[in-house]
Amino acid sequence: MGKSETFLNDINEGNKTEGDFIPIGAAMLDGETITGAHVKIPLKTMNRHGLIAGATGTGKTKSLQVLAENLSNKGVPVLLMDIKGDLSGLAQPSTGHAKIDERHEKIGIPFEAKKFPVEVLTLSEQDGVRLRATVSEFGPVLLSRILDLTETQSGVVAVVFQYCDDNKMPVLDLKDFKKVLQYATKEGKAEFTEVYGRISTASTGAILRKIIELEQQGADLFFGETSFDVDDLLRVNDEGRGYINILRLTDIQDRPKLFSTFMLSLLAEIYSTFPEQGDSGQPELIIFIDEAHLIFKEASKALLNQIESIVKLIRSKGVGLYFVTQNPTDVPEDVLGQLGLKIQHALRAFTAKDRKAIKLTAQNYPDSEYYDTTEILTSLGIGEALVSALDEKGRPTPLAATMMRAPMSRMDVLTDLELSKLLSNSKLVKKYNKEIDRESAYEMLNKKIKQAEADEVKEEVKQEKEALKKAEAKRKSKSSSKRRSSSTGMNPIVKVLTSATFIRSVFGILSKVMKNR
Repeated sequence: MGKSETFLNDINEGNKTEGDFIPIGAAMLDGETITGAHVKIPLKTMNRHGLIAGATGTGKTKSLQVLAENLSNKGVPVLLMDIKGDLSGLAQPSTGHAKIDERHEKIGIPFEAKKFPVEVLTLSEQDGVRLRATVSEFGPVLLSRILDLTETQSGVVAVVFQYCDDNKMPVLDLKDFKKVLQYATKEGKAEFTEVYGRISTASTGAILRKIIELEQQGADLFFGETSFDVDDLLRVNDEGRGYINILRLTDIQDRPKLFSTFMLSLLAEIYSTFPEQGDSGQPELIIFIDEAHLIFKEASKALLNQIESIVKLIRSKGVGLYFVTQNPTDVPEDVLGQLGLKIQHALRAFTAKDRKAIKLTAQNYPDSEYYDTTEILTSLGIGEALVSALDEKGRPTPLAATMMRAPMSRMDVLTDLELSKLLSNSKLVKKYNKEIDRESAYEMLNKKIKQAEADEVKEEVKQEKEALKKAEAKRKSKSSSKRRSSSTGMNPIVKVLTSATFIRSVFGILSKVMKNR
């Protein structure tokens, strides 16, 4: 048996699957495609996470597109993080090309141009379904980790949340949260101290500065209502195909804090709300994170730990995470070790650092008697990749240099008119794009402060009135005293003339005179 036949047998044996599967291309040996050596990924292992890596222009995005299309065809919803803005073409069929036909003839998989059910989402002011979450939904622990707070500052955040819970004050956006922080050390200082203990102005000041930093990256647009329901990511159309939800992120490439904040909140929400799936035949949701290094860039240690924990646990909910990046070293080792599917496109060795990175990358793949992994990583062509997946029993399949199939949808963006039409037909746009600003902590505390000020003014007025009454009573008392004094303060001669003794004397004299007569 020749080398090609042995290779074909090994590939077919390794890719044997009893359940449903996704064919992504055909295996290559010595630069030639081996007819019939299809590389397949078992659908049931797609929740074991994965990596799509490679240098710029080697075909990472097209591989992502192929996986998303085939998952949708199998009824599995998908969420794509579209950093570069080149994935919206999934909503329109491929225009076709002679090179596509030639590629598929080599691979041995028929090509069919097809469009897919697409929903366009946004975190910013771009057109699309607005994604929001409330501060309350984050909770004190997650919010503290995002803000990279100290233990003391995290304690203050926990107290603030407890105060709002005890007083039934919704904390919906960052404006609400900032207001409660300010209230705790100003107008409500006595109230907080009595019930929860004294809160340092230094701590609240540090937290407020972290919040302002987050706001400067656009987080004020993300926090608020209407809060996005993650169940809306699980929709399937009337034909049984899963929706491909494309999150437009072209305008937040330079705001990694906002991106990691959103991702962490999304994964935490999915983990807390999705039921345990067990050993299912297919995943519930697959999430592709393009330019994945943005999640880990400038992330604190606490935030990285949180992400790593969720990656380890979330697959039990039937959710697979796929990181798309230029180099596997962009992904932390603890996360990289959790990834079952690896599609590695070509890497370029321009510097000594590049060559070192390639050697490290090669060590992430199973040994192969057919390939020198380090060498082939630099010689792969566009649309070719090294592929290693997990079989249905969780074992790595044989390493295969693979000619990847072409996307069935358009490999270009939607026009403005096409995008506008797509959004006008969206049920989710109608559901989430109405901005709501109901009464929450900000308004309630302002009312409370105004009421306290009004009560204080009333008390001052009352005290002033009482003081005036007392002053008036005192004045009247003094005036009455003066009148009494003036009525009794007579001339001594008048006093004598009006005295009872004098009157009796006069009457006595008159009486004697009358008798003598």
